[in-house]
Amino acid sequence: MLTCSILTAQAQRSFEMGLSAGVTNYFGDLGNEKVFQRTSTRPGMAVTIRNFSGNSSLTGNMYNPFSFEVRFSWHRIGYDESRPIGGQSGFELRNYGRGIAFRNDIFGASTHMTYTFYRNKRLPLYKQGAALFLFAGVGYYYGKPKADLFRGTPSPDSRYYYWPDGTLRDRPASSGKGNIIEKDGTYETTLADWCTEAGQAEGEIKGHKKYSFGHVGFPMGFGFRFGLSKALTLSAEFGYYYFMTDYLDDVSDAYVTSDELAQLYPGDAGMQELALYVSDPTGYGTTGYPGPATSQRGNPKENDTYSFINVELAYKINFRSQKIRFFGRK
Repeated sequence: MLTCSILTAQAQRSFEMGLSAGVTNYFGDLGNEKVFQRTSTRPGMAVTIRNFSGNSSLTGNMYNPFSFEVRFSWHRIGYDESRPIGGQSGFELRNYGRGIAFRNDIFGASTHMTYTFYRNKRLPLYKQGAALFLFAGVGYYYGKPKADLFRGTPSPDSRYYYWPDGTLRDRPASSGKGNIIEKDGTYETTLADWCTEAGQAEGEIKGHKKYSFGHVGFPMGFGFRFGLSKALTLSAEFGYYYFMTDYLDDVSDAYVTSDELAQLYPGDAGMQELALYVSDPTGYGTTGYPGPATSQRGNPKENDTYSFINVELAYKINFRSQKIRFFGRK
């Protein structure tokens, strides 16, 4: 005869939720600094859930060495090649002749594998000081590159004019006069709505999107965690995000040509002029025709990346889950 009994047990479970804030730095086709684009610094935030797969009550650890985490992030990246740097302006800047600017608010969801180096695996983190951690993962990110190219509604009358001395004016330098103005800070132009590079006109005419706004990215990095108490943890992190795209900044290859714009906007000289301006804001980058000095707009051989340096405060949430155990004997 077989008898069976069922025992329901309460198991202590936990996970951590962290809120982080920091700064991004963009690395892509644009830049006036040779190595680190310090003037590309923009804000970023993230919410991270980690350590939800283990039972911390078994060992007393705040973290297991190996763990998975899920992160939801917002990162703003951007750059303006016409912006003065360190007392230099105009053609004193190496890329002022191209003078492209953009901003991209990138929203992402990613999962990471982390490894934390503990001095003592059985001692809670708040009793053993800082612990180094490494992480790497994969995620999906969505963002539209935009630009501030007009004062109000896009039109030839509301565009900006970049003078050789680095000033921004309301009339072209060829006029010999113009009022000095500033950009209004409104990123009204979605760059993908325009044909900014060669080879894109055919796709637009056929109704195809030039490039996707969704991208696969690979976050990786390191940091230190400090246990403030049994429930609170403070972390400092450096993250590097590599993407499978070169279009986070709308810049990758060659300038659009006048012939392509004529094909895209047949008989509409005004739209052709505006589209050429969106591709080449300063007017110094291209003549509208392919050539050694006027064809290249970006570097298609390298994808876009950025870093995210942040500080996070995490709170440990405990809850109980039921476990069903079976016991039987003859």
